[in-house]
Amino acid sequence: MRVIQRLLLAAVAVAMATPGARAADPMPAEVLGPPLSQADQSPEPPVESKKPPKPPGMLIRSDTINLMGWAAMLFDYTWVSQDQTNIDQIGAQEDQFEWRADRLILMGTLFNKKARPWSFQAGFEIRGLDGNDDNNWSFYDYWVSIPVGPLGDLQVGKGKAPFSYELIGDSAALPWAERILGPFLASPTTGRSTGFRLNKMFPGGRSTMSLGAFNNWYETEGLAFGDSGWDYNARLTALPVWGLDGHRYLHVGAAWRHAGAKDGTLRYKGRPESHVIDYFVDTGDIPASHADSWAAELLWNERAVSVTAEYITSHVSSVEANNPVFDGWYVAAAWAVTGENRPYDKRVGYAHRIVPKRRWGAVELMARYAVVDTTDQAIDGGNMIKWFAGVNWYPSGRWRVNLGYGEGTLDKGGVKGKLHQTLARLQYIFPGAHK
Repeated sequence: MRVIQRLLLAAVAVAMATPGARAADPMPAEVLGPPLSQADQSPEPPVESKKPPKPPGMLIRSDTINLMGWAAMLFDYTWVSQDQTNIDQIGAQEDQFEWRADRLILMGTLFNKKARPWSFQAGFEIRGLDGNDDNNWSFYDYWVSIPVGPLGDLQVGKGKAPFSYELIGDSAALPWAERILGPFLASPTTGRSTGFRLNKMFPGGRSTMSLGAFNNWYETEGLAFGDSGWDYNARLTALPVWGLDGHRYLHVGAAWRHAGAKDGTLRYKGRPESHVIDYFVDTGDIPASHADSWAAELLWNERAVSVTAEYITSHVSSVEANNPVFDGWYVAAAWAVTGENRPYDKRVGYAHRIVPKRRWGAVELMARYAVVDTTDQAIDGGNMIKWFAGVNWYPSGRWRVNLGYGEGTLDKGGVKGKLHQTLARLQYIFPGAHK
């Protein structure tokens, strides 16, 4: 707890010493046209004012509330082949179609006459992209963000914990189809947790800070508050390079997470970039008090080419398991053959999906190599090596078609098994991204 207190006090001191930067408006900007000349401002004859048209997805726009609707649908088909060793490790996997996810969101701002309006979001989904394996509809986000002066904006409710580049942004915006570092995001929470999060973008928009404290005890039936582990997070990002009007940038980031054990145990498990393939790595329940994880992230973008890398190490405090240490990392590259650039969002320290410039859309090639190791000391959760390469076609700012192929190797129980995977995905997002 001393580490947590020192980190929080240091971050608050930095924030209070820096003049607050006005938060960027999350809603689409209104186009009001050029200013009127002095002759045009004559009171005779009276000119009827016209409201600008509502952007796509805008449901309500007023001085009190802006309300926007957002929706996403993802459909997958996965082809799988395995050697006999991998079948013995995780069981036989079948080719199958899946309605991967369906997500509906209401988001917006409140008190829009203020210099820094409040913001809010409420969303629900089926088969979520952030750890929800249920086939039932459930709320996954419900929060309100309130400006708190020079400290930034305080988010209260259920939302993403500020840890890991893969987790912090929109999963549908990643060049690859599925997250690979899931084992480090899901214990004891699912990446989306209930609690408090302080967000601050420093003046100039070249760095951000996020601090969070979360506890999901009320979502687990029969679990007492004292037995539900607290999750503390901190993330810092910076843009040491920014040029070519946002077409060249270098993003670096560092994050820390203290995950308290849930009912006295922690568990690390993850799939090989597929929602229908059974878990590759799985430690089972580890008797533990907590785990401390550290993450480093890097993103270099040069016009149509981007390289992303991330590393996470997790130290589990477990006397019974001899304090194992797990880690995972990946390096990925993407190239928009048609020349588009991935726009960077300075508010959250993350790059969004590309916006097609041509009538027939945009084409992007991507490849990733990843390693996830959950074997150490008395725990044999498995060591997974996975590479995946594919192509994304964006017919418009709303549609995406993905086709990729990959190979996963699982070293567990003293043997190595291999799995080959081909994934096809159709993705639709409303209102989508526009130039």
